[in-house]
Amino acid sequence: MQYPVARTTKTVDTYHEREVADPYRWLEDTESKETQQWIEAENKVTQRYLKGLPNREAMRKRLETLWNYERYGIPSIHGGRYLYQHNDGLQNQSVLYLTSSLESPAQVLLDPNKLSQDGTVALAGRVPSDDGKLLAYGLADGGSDWRTWKVREIATGKDLEDTVRWVKFSSVAWLPDSSGFYYSRYQEPTEGAELTGTNENQTMYFHRIGTRQQEDLLIIERVDHPKWGFSPEVTDDGRYLVVNNWKGSEPQNQIMILNLQSKGAVVSTLIEGFDAEYEFIGSRGAVLYFLTDHQAPKRRVIAINVEQPERQNWKQVIAETDNVLQSVSLFGETFYVNALQDARSYVTRYDLNGKLIDEFQLPGLGSVSGFYGKQDAKETFFSFTNYVTPGAIYRVDLSNPEQANQGTLWRRSEIDLNLDRFVTEQVFCTSKDGTKVPIIITRRKDIELDGSHQTLLYAYGGFNVSLTPSFSAGNAAWVDAGGIYAVANLRGGGEYGRQWHEDGMRLKKQNVFNDFIAAAEFLIDQGYTSSNRLGIRGGSNGGLLVGAVMTQRPDLFGACLPAVGVMDMLRYQKFTIGWAWVAEFGSSDEADQIENLLSYSPLHNIKKGTCYPATLITTADRDDRVVPGHSFKFAATLQAAQQCQNPTLIRIETRAGHGAGTPISKRIEEYADLWAFLQENLK
Repeated sequence: MQYPVARTTKTVDTYHEREVADPYRWLEDTESKETQQWIEAENKVTQRYLKGLPNREAMRKRLETLWNYERYGIPSIHGGRYLYQHNDGLQNQSVLYLTSSLESPAQVLLDPNKLSQDGTVALAGRVPSDDGKLLAYGLADGGSDWRTWKVREIATGKDLEDTVRWVKFSSVAWLPDSSGFYYSRYQEPTEGAELTGTNENQTMYFHRIGTRQQEDLLIIERVDHPKWGFSPEVTDDGRYLVVNNWKGSEPQNQIMILNLQSKGAVVSTLIEGFDAEYEFIGSRGAVLYFLTDHQAPKRRVIAINVEQPERQNWKQVIAETDNVLQSVSLFGETFYVNALQDARSYVTRYDLNGKLIDEFQLPGLGSVSGFYGKQDAKETFFSFTNYVTPGAIYRVDLSNPEQANQGTLWRRSEIDLNLDRFVTEQVFCTSKDGTKVPIIITRRKDIELDGSHQTLLYAYGGFNVSLTPSFSAGNAAWVDAGGIYAVANLRGGGEYGRQWHEDGMRLKKQNVFNDFIAAAEFLIDQGYTSSNRLGIRGGSNGGLLVGAVMTQRPDLFGACLPAVGVMDMLRYQKFTIGWAWVAEFGSSDEADQIENLLSYSPLHNIKKGTCYPATLITTADRDDRVVPGHSFKFAATLQAAQQCQNPTLIRIETRAGHGAGTPISKRIEEYADLWAFLQENLK
């Protein structure tokens, strides 16, 4: 296979007296003419190969059939009306509907599919006002993390002139009287640097409805801490503005507060020190409830009285348990606690004094999300899914004590597939240091474990993210075609609490790769697959994972699918929000981190003359989370180093970003390419 020629330069950087070459530095300039020509040439080679795969078109048609099923979002209640998203099957973006009754015909409130011809403008946030009269909604264009927020009258469906731009990593928080909302933004980037420039100095504003953004009231600005960010929330009673003050990806934050009922009040710090993670749950008068890992690695619930905020006055409400608390909702005098038990949801109810009421009755073993709503809500909703169950939405009657610990089915998705033929099982492998690592495996029941099956192993392993069971039409197509799909819950994630996360951070990052390698060896040893029939996939931090293990153990895999990966561990912090990951990875700016970063950085561990597995790198031209230059340099280096005939390709999506909001049509095409590539190369 002839790959496009990528010129090399003599660029060399010095990191703490260590010289490191970077011959493809020019590929970081994604807008340059030379880079654009390289992108076009690479895509031609890749598409020629993919379009020629014998199973590609059949897989695309099957994916289109499987994806064509109705999907519902979790309803929310505002001013006596329900809002929910719905997709009839192959719509590029889900449509937002409004109805006065759950069983009445709904009307379209906002259809993102009409905002662009190719479906690349996505609804990326929606926050109705408390009275249900106005809707603030955020739009993402072409996959970028930048959001433009607009305001729509719910009754008429017409937009007001209010527009708020350059918002990133922030939602909005309405005042109870709907007069305006709080939000956080960055300064407008310089022209040409919108997708690569560093995002620092986030500021919080109040936008009053009917005014221009230039007139917005500055609430928080901390030029002395350029890496601080601010996420606003208003208590249900309108008494306080509660601000989550974060700095990067660190799992520690501060809490700021503003008394909205006290004229002349200023923002003050309620929880100071960045010593733990604090997530606001709700309030009763001056008492605020928080979910925290302060003195509780698996999290607990505490109460803080704003009038007596000193730490010695904090009160524990719900103690730490063996299960990791994921989220907590407060309705009336009852806490609904969603926890993880071996990476599966487990929901319980507690009273205000922290006494266990009962276990909530779930439909089965899987993942639960939801339980949203105001504290005085009479009903709430949750979704349930697992690897063999398409999403189902359940209603909870909070006004009926006998029904408040169970859900009633509202909508269930039906897919054109006999899911009874599938089985999901949880197993545990042993990592290099003896740590037990869970793997959830989904396959057809009729498969014999004789080592002959094409298997895809997926993982993430970082940023305290928990991988819980969820349904995917794309993954279902893989299993339906006879493949095995395995998900490993590696250290670095949040499945077992703070220690599990910290054991996969910074100088302990190699534990994550060891866990993944152990999972791969387990699948081979137990007869699920063989080395040449084992593929691996991961995105973002998971793309780094795939890049690291394929360079450490190229003999272990038949094919690799690194997606939007962090591949250059020495320069990632220099782009967009990359600086925020230093707490997770360490930085080349730190002398004690450089050797560790170099030990696993995918770009820097490619060795010439090595036979690497068949590789299909995927990225997108508008990814401003993990800039595509990572994947570009990795691909050019890998192609130059590849010693054998295994294909080494890069697929560069246009008008797309890090993944969120990608149109269904593009997702179907991508999965068709991925699965056809695996089927061709896992032999």
